[in-house]
Amino acid sequence: MTTLVLDGGLATHLEALGADLRDELWSARLLLEDPDLIRRVHGDYFAAGAHVATTASYQASIPGFVRRGLDVAQAESLIRRSVELAGQARDEAGGGLVAASVGPYGAYLANGAEYTGDYDLDEDGLLAWHRPRWEILASAGADLLACETIPSYPEARALARLLGETPSLKAWVSFSCRDGEHINDGTPIREAAALFAGDPRVVAVGANCTAPRHIPGLIAALSGGLPIVVYPNSGETWDAERHRWLGLADPVEYGQAAKEWERAGASLIGGCCRTTPDHIRQVRAHLP
Repeated sequence: MTTLVLDGGLATHLEALGADLRDELWSARLLLEDPDLIRRVHGDYFAAGAHVATTASYQASIPGFVRRGLDVAQAESLIRRSVELAGQARDEAGGGLVAASVGPYGAYLANGAEYTGDYDLDEDGLLAWHRPRWEILASAGADLLACETIPSYPEARALARLLGETPSLKAWVSFSCRDGEHINDGTPIREAAALFAGDPRVVAVGANCTAPRHIPGLIAALSGGLPIVVYPNSGETWDAERHRWLGLADPVEYGQAAKEWERAGASLIGGCCRTTPDHIRQVRAHLP
């Protein structure tokens, strides 16, 4: 089976093309201000060899847009636009898939909670918060949903319940992880992934927005279950005091690592924060 190559960091490439994302809406702001740039980024990743475009809906939510001053109808339209833009880029590229990004509640909070799972909502509250955007994305024409950067076991349970309400939907579920065995709230990833075992709607489970050094352990922890999806960040570290990234993740080395992840059992592979079309080009070059 040919490995499915995902795209890389949407925001990273947007910034490289001149976008200013210093905003709590992050890349979702451009759904309103510069949708053509988002479509261009999707196109660049398809040109680099990606099979999948992940939409700019990670940080898009109805309450987030309403907090910015839009009304509910405008917010819903922008969320649908994220799928339309990826679909247009896919059609221009001559093929591919569109994965509608379902980012975690922590992305809306914009306080780093997607890296801790430290939430002020319980499972029922998370279910209620996710449902409106979920229903929009599920009906917007994407090929599947990408439930990604999930740091919290209660949030994973809420998403499993939403999947149960949407029998015709396909999705992958990807956790943000603190090490090679645990998601960011400390739950063993095998336990979190077990929520989706045997669910025909789930095409893969795995990890994203996680240091590449943790990926082999996470693949090992998930082996024997559902297909595995991995799209870690570049491995660079953020110097909060000086407000800059330290280190440089070489795209060729990233592609070589992707080959090892594929050999270990991953069948959907891409990149997250600080990865670029060059990284995805190397992933594609190193995989069958």
